[in-house]
Amino acid sequence: MNSKNLSAIGYGLLLIGLLLAPLLGAYPVFVMKLMCFALFASAFNLLLGYTGMLSFGHAAFLGGAAYAAGHAIKIWGLTPELGLLMGALSGAFLGLIVGFFAIRRQGIYSTMITLALAQMLFFVCLQARFTGGEDGLQGVPRGKLFGLVDLQNDLTLYYVVLAIVVGAFLLIVRTIHSPFGQVLKAIKENEARATSLGYDTNRFKLLAFVLSAGLAGLAGSLKTLVLGFATLSDVHWSSSGHVVLMTLVGGLGTLSGPIVGSAVVVLLENKIGELGTLLASVTGLEWFSTLGESVTIVTGLIFVVCVLAFRRGIMGEIIAWLTRRRAASKS
Repeated sequence: MNSKNLSAIGYGLLLIGLLLAPLLGAYPVFVMKLMCFALFASAFNLLLGYTGMLSFGHAAFLGGAAYAAGHAIKIWGLTPELGLLMGALSGAFLGLIVGFFAIRRQGIYSTMITLALAQMLFFVCLQARFTGGEDGLQGVPRGKLFGLVDLQNDLTLYYVVLAIVVGAFLLIVRTIHSPFGQVLKAIKENEARATSLGYDTNRFKLLAFVLSAGLAGLAGSLKTLVLGFATLSDVHWSSSGHVVLMTLVGGLGTLSGPIVGSAVVVLLENKIGELGTLLASVTGLEWFSTLGESVTIVTGLIFVVCVLAFRRGIMGEIIAWLTRRRAASKS
């Protein structure tokens, strides 16, 4: 069985699992939050894993779009689909601005530009009235999709979010396997050679930046619709660090890596307290009961272990092992 068939089976099983998750007792809001972060990480991976551009400012697109969509739905009274569109376009517009400056520098200088501009947006959100300041934008209604489908029901909203996330992921897959995606890979491998072949690399990098930012904005908009609020934590630099962690842990430059990485990080952050309580009861060591208060230490240790022991990330190592196994069987 070749790698394409294995991938198709894996994604099929994942889709079936997500379709059945609420019916099997999973909390719909938590799974929707996980899907939003999976889309966020996949959007970031499109920029770093396939174009080679490291952005420490992706929180600006997630949080900026979250505020834009929430404000459009709550204050302007737009329907959910228009609010999501507004959020995605806001993320893409922010990506155009940030990318315009970032692509003009290389390496760490480009990265620091993204961080600086994202921090500027953070302070705007902190001071602006329409964002609610430190309290955030609260009470965003879910409304009715196309004026017909009531999204107040968690189960209904769950399948709407699942359909949107699957559609966005298919867009990423199509982009990567398109001629445009092949040029992005060429830029990552050797930008000078891509330039010598006649490609306007800055234009391709800017397009990749806008697409990645737009998808990140869609993730932020969905998150606001699901949870009913947008806060400063969405636009804080730590959210940019989280998406880097998710992508590296899952596997940089792989389609499935960001999905697995986001699941690991989100589950760890939300369930570490329960795990600590369980370990404390089993081992009798009270120290484990404080794990919930030390989640950043635990995630940091996992990141260090992954970087040292799993250089390709979880899915990257699995894919490499399967490749070696197929090569050995052919020989």
